[in-house]
Amino acid sequence: MKIREDIRNIAIIAHVDHGKTTLVDQLLKQAGTFRSNEHVEERAMDSNDLERERGITILAKNTAIQYKNTKINILDTPGHADFGGEVERIMKMVDGVLLVVDAYEGCMPQTRFVLKKALEQNLTPIVVVNKIDRPFARPAEVVDEVIDLFIELDASEEQLEFPVIYTSAINGTASTDPTKQDENMQVLYDAIIDHIPAPVDNREDPLQFQVSLLDYNDYVGRIGIGRIFRGTMKVGQQVALMKLDGSVKQFRVTKMFGFFGLKRQEIQEAYAGDLIAVSGMEEINVGETVCPVEHQEALPILRIDEPTLQMTFLVNNSPFAGREGKYLTARKIEERLRAQLQTDVSLRVENTDSPDEWIVSGRGELHLSILIENMRREGYELQVSKPEVILKEIDGVLCEPIERVQIDIPEEHTGAVMESIGARKGELLDMINNGNGQVRLIFNVPARGLIGYTTEFLTMTRGYGIINHTFDSYQPMQPGQVGGRRQGVLVSMETGKATTYGIMQVEDRGTIFVEPGTEIYEGMIVGEHTRENDITVNITKVKQATNIRSATKDQTVTIKKPRIMTLEEALEYLNDDEYCEVTPESIRLRKKILDKNERERLAKKKKYAEMGKN
Repeated sequence: MKIREDIRNIAIIAHVDHGKTTLVDQLLKQAGTFRSNEHVEERAMDSNDLERERGITILAKNTAIQYKNTKINILDTPGHADFGGEVERIMKMVDGVLLVVDAYEGCMPQTRFVLKKALEQNLTPIVVVNKIDRPFARPAEVVDEVIDLFIELDASEEQLEFPVIYTSAINGTASTDPTKQDENMQVLYDAIIDHIPAPVDNREDPLQFQVSLLDYNDYVGRIGIGRIFRGTMKVGQQVALMKLDGSVKQFRVTKMFGFFGLKRQEIQEAYAGDLIAVSGMEEINVGETVCPVEHQEALPILRIDEPTLQMTFLVNNSPFAGREGKYLTARKIEERLRAQLQTDVSLRVENTDSPDEWIVSGRGELHLSILIENMRREGYELQVSKPEVILKEIDGVLCEPIERVQIDIPEEHTGAVMESIGARKGELLDMINNGNGQVRLIFNVPARGLIGYTTEFLTMTRGYGIINHTFDSYQPMQPGQVGGRRQGVLVSMETGKATTYGIMQVEDRGTIFVEPGTEIYEGMIVGEHTRENDITVNITKVKQATNIRSATKDQTVTIKKPRIMTLEEALEYLNDDEYCEVTPESIRLRKKILDKNERERLAKKKKYAEMGKN
């Protein structure tokens, strides 16, 4: 069997913020991929604004470096479980993985999640213990943790024989010895060449190319990115596309691109083992196989994780609709959602009875909030409902998604956290005391119990707690209410501008969400009530001027700082009868029914209906 010694295909996998993207930066720089006078930004692979701001990788990206006589194709994968759909498909394109683990934090939930996907595909691992320069780094214990994780995930004996490289990606150094670092990353390049299997060279056989990622370009349309598993592909070739539904379409390969550094270059020909991008097929989808017209043989279809969370997206119909956005109509919003489906395979968009509403399903709150954030930055206005978990019927039993939750907290908060997770029907799986005042708790919790929990958790642990969760499985639904907001809200009864005087009148009723001068409308949520019921308030009230001088007139009046929510916090905060209005400039919470009398009438109706049931 011939193999291609001139190529290696690897994916870099890790938990969020363990340094994958920084490591790729250094590998690109040290391989001489950039010209000496070329300006390269930090985290060069994170190309979109949101990735840069949040410091997370959202989309899987590929790059390639030349080391000695070998081309190393590198895929940088997202570490967040919400983007697990990307991770799974990448595993099909590569022969090995670099598992990056933080030398202080050790194995985290997403480390487990991404490693499980890699081992299922029988990939060859190299373990990279990164951030070795951190104070309190504990490389020996971390390697033990990794070995335990491999054993727990049923790794084969060959997979357990992994080499360990200790790196400091930020300094661009690596070594096989945890106590000292070489001045560059040569040992990591050598480990990739020596340990990662080279692809099989069967370029004489009939072509098989499978699409694992999608891209879109206004000039050439849809671009399928994937790996040639067998044979040769050339520009101008007439090929058959084996569709997911079993049909076959013929097309001509119009353009092919190879990856070199951060750039795509047009190529004329590619062989088994190459990772390439192909255009010319308008209707290509992830998991479909391209093969010769006369030799139609499809590869196994890629399995993509199902969505676990859904929200309703609506046209904005608030009193302030159309003030701040460029794109407001149902047609524009639907076009944008359909365009997202071109590249995001974990997303689902369903029409409803109303032409102004769509049910959008995704892998988690972060997945959906990133879509909403991108839309508002592009000039869209819309409203969204409270996120809800997607229930499934399995063997006649109604099941709900369960998340595996890992919590790291200072010891003194253990009791409060365990109690709060218990109230959300969480089940404790493990408790590890690290002996340095920190405790690690691992739970299985119904996904609906985690909606809105992050804010409560951070308040409870005074910001010192770290919470991570990843989808575990579907299990029979537990009865009763899980999670949800306990507090009622302060709802504006007037339309106008919030005044300092108006805010001061209601400050003792709860926490205010708006600043003086903010424009508000009737039915908009302006704060959180200290009790469980909603109340209407007037924060547009102006102090009446009189000709009587007050004794306290010269005292400066100060109001408490309002709580301004981010988009994620606003989505988590929502209740069933509320919407979040999202525009390029504002995020407003509102009641679905703006009129107070109408709301009260409906609440009474609902109450009587429930009494009738009982």
